[in-house]
Amino acid sequence: MNTAQFTPAGTLTAEDLGRIHLIGVGGVGMSGLARLFLTRGLPVSGSELREWPSLAGLRALGGTIHMSHEASNLDGVDTVVYSSAIPQDHLEMDEARRRGLRVLHRSEALAAAMTGRRTVAVAGTHGKTTTTSMVTMVLQQAGADPSFVIGGEISEVGSGAHHGTGEHFVVEADESDRSFLIYRPYVSIVTNIEADHLNTYGDLANLEAAFAEFARLTDPDGFIITCADDPGGRRLAETLRAEGRRVWTYGEAADADLRLSAMVSSGQGVRYLAEIEGRSLGEFRLPIPGRHMGLNSASAALAAYLLELPVEAAEAALGAFPGVRRRFERKGVADGVLVYDEYAYHPTSMTLALRTLREVAGDGRLIVVFQPYRLYRTRDLQAEIAAALGIADELVLLEVFGPGELRQPGEGSAALVEAVPLAEAHKVFVDSWDEAPVEVARRARPGDVVVTMGAPPISLLGDQLLDALLARAGGAAGTTALGAAVDPDGAASAAG
Repeated sequence: MNTAQFTPAGTLTAEDLGRIHLIGVGGVGMSGLARLFLTRGLPVSGSELREWPSLAGLRALGGTIHMSHEASNLDGVDTVVYSSAIPQDHLEMDEARRRGLRVLHRSEALAAAMTGRRTVAVAGTHGKTTTTSMVTMVLQQAGADPSFVIGGEISEVGSGAHHGTGEHFVVEADESDRSFLIYRPYVSIVTNIEADHLNTYGDLANLEAAFAEFARLTDPDGFIITCADDPGGRRLAETLRAEGRRVWTYGEAADADLRLSAMVSSGQGVRYLAEIEGRSLGEFRLPIPGRHMGLNSASAALAAYLLELPVEAAEAALGAFPGVRRRFERKGVADGVLVYDEYAYHPTSMTLALRTLREVAGDGRLIVVFQPYRLYRTRDLQAEIAAALGIADELVLLEVFGPGELRQPGEGSAALVEAVPLAEAHKVFVDSWDEAPVEVARRARPGDVVVTMGAPPISLLGDQLLDALLARAGGAAGTTALGAAVDPDGAASAAG
């Protein structure tokens, strides 16, 4: 995608967009943007092919949702918004151009909403959704009432977007399609940099160059934050400091600006001591486990410090942080089995999440139900993904979710399952969505932890697993989000 053709932040305002229509409005990214515009008082419509959970909330806010893609959906519309999942020859895209309507990529529409605000943009290979949520909650705790758009929903707030009255705008900045290069942040946070989205960048060097370009777009009066413990983040800091830019780092490294020490993670959460510029900031505690969660929270604490917000606000917000939906989200317990959902699909984030879930499982076993996300990633990182899945005691593997991709011979989950270092009796590839709950009910024992992990559709499976476990125990099955109507290979237009 050539972002040089896009309208950068500061050129348009949200009000300039008039009546806004979003194609594929049900996905997390697009529904969050729709929610932002609706809470800002703007007229919004959208089209979908599936009844995503987010749509009820958009209707309640006054949004018009069309459950089909039709040319007539654009009647009365001024601006049409699409995501990278929408093909350029989509019928509503063609109709918008025929009518001469303004057509914007999601990132351009989001950039318009940022105009006039101090933007805090969070980028990185891993942890950006959680970090964006943490920064948002810290600002809220400090009374700043920020606007925000996050790639997931904060569990406590139940929303991934909001129009606030304050001067700050917190946004998750997506590097996958280079769209983060049209933002103009006041604060840029880069959590880490690892090889991913190489279908866009080709190699790690080009990816790191893009992150450096993103950081250089930061307001000269603002600042850049990155992780001293991450090799990619450290290289970024060195490059930008050599250019005379204002860079602050965090981590357990001895030379980090915000230095963390005595970090301890357990099933009850993570805690650490923090100091900066020779000053102790005291102890920070999170109610969710994982050293990686501690690092994410440290970037939010550092941003608060540099924005001159009370450290007490950061401590209180992080101490009450409820997590993010699909990020270490507890779904429930059935027949003595604890079920979680986790978005991780890159091997590094998978490894971190599974190690943390091992802490939670204690003496129980860890059963992973995994759906890989994108054929190119599964092919190029097969050995690394297989090694991460080897942390599990039992593995149930679904087919790769790759909307719009063509599977070549030897690609996909059948090849991946063979590479996972588990005995044959402890791993299985299921080619039918309905087989997964059956396999989990057959394998799980009281005291085990089950996690659904990976591509977006698998988030819908957790309730079905709980129902299968309840049925196994002779209890009445509860209702699931979409029940047997779930289509794991749904249209790409719904990916948002």
